[in-house]
Amino acid sequence: MSEPILRKLILKRFRSLPAEVVEFDNPTFLVGQNGSGKSNFADAFAFLADAMASPLQAVLARRGGFFAIGNRSSARGRSANLGFAVVLQNPDHDTSEARYGFELSPLGQYGFEVVREQCIVHRPDGSYSWFDRSAIATPWRSNVSSLVPVLEPNALALPLVGGDARFQSVLRFLSRMQICRIEPSALRDLQDPDEGVRLRPDGGNAASVLREIQRASPDDWKTILGLLESIVPSTVDVKPKKHGNKLTMEFAQDWTLKEHVKFEAYNMSDGTLRVLGLLAAVFQRPSPSLLVIEEPEATIHPGALGSVLDVLRHAGRTMQVIVTTHSPDILDAEWIEDRHLRVAQWEAGMTRIAPVSPSVRQALAQHLMGAGELLRANALTPAELFVHVPRQLDLFTESALM
Repeated sequence: MSEPILRKLILKRFRSLPAEVVEFDNPTFLVGQNGSGKSNFADAFAFLADAMASPLQAVLARRGGFFAIGNRSSARGRSANLGFAVVLQNPDHDTSEARYGFELSPLGQYGFEVVREQCIVHRPDGSYSWFDRSAIATPWRSNVSSLVPVLEPNALALPLVGGDARFQSVLRFLSRMQICRIEPSALRDLQDPDEGVRLRPDGGNAASVLREIQRASPDDWKTILGLLESIVPSTVDVKPKKHGNKLTMEFAQDWTLKEHVKFEAYNMSDGTLRVLGLLAAVFQRPSPSLLVIEEPEATIHPGALGSVLDVLRHAGRTMQVIVTTHSPDILDAEWIEDRHLRVAQWEAGMTRIAPVSPSVRQALAQHLMGAGELLRANALTPAELFVHVPRQLDLFTESALM
């Protein structure tokens, strides 16, 4: 497994998470019951990636606006400031550590402004670059004198200045994070073709992505077919197929006849299509910097989940992987340690995320029980939760600003 680049994510009043500081390994498995807030947590990564590529106003509008995603912490249900911060380690050869954060404040019924935004990038030689903008104090400060962007109050600076080599590593990592919540119906339908270089979260352009993998990386294509056959027995081939100006996928299965039996995607099971979407997500080019996979066990036979775990381990060699799950079968792998696990809990109308408890760590370290066995026994418990106060979250730092 590659070392995790995203070391820490700090969330302030985002959806059901009022105040969370989460640290990561690679891979990280987020375990929790239905309705515990795992999908809300996953959307934080999608929000950050979208905010690096699209106007912030559009990113919020796609989610129903500021008041739809802000955590309503007051008795009257009013949204307060919304904030994000990330800590990255070695995102590229020229960056040893980076920290980026921003905070948004609601204005009126639909508006918002960027209260503060800060980015600090440290290099291996000990030098560093930073910028800091504020709606209250000096609008723009930086130790890079050549950077003087013209900023709207509701626009982020990093997407504008991230073209500068000194901040590029942060923008590149955040913008290349992806979410994978495969919907079999999206793979079953005829798809509009595209360039195939970025899989949609639901897999709605999987045929284009697979076509590009087949063209650009024959070795990866052979690996995909091998993994698909191990998970879906008798499936020996799959290939994109044109239908007019649309694309679908054609599967070939070996029924011990002289010729393979061929089926199009609309004839295939949900489990088969979900596996194919997962393979497209893992092998797409360019690789995501971080891939969040939501509930990969859905509609897949438990006997095939070992091969799905093999796919996740393969992904962890080239990218950082975060998996949300409530399946003990996924967690049965012997290589999963306590450092790979986080537990999501729904408590008093809020999502809390914590490492596993000391008793769980001891059971895993001494091989008394595996993580899957502990989950089946309802014993995969979180460590005692430290309740963060939103206004005291450390979104920004002053120590590096001179």
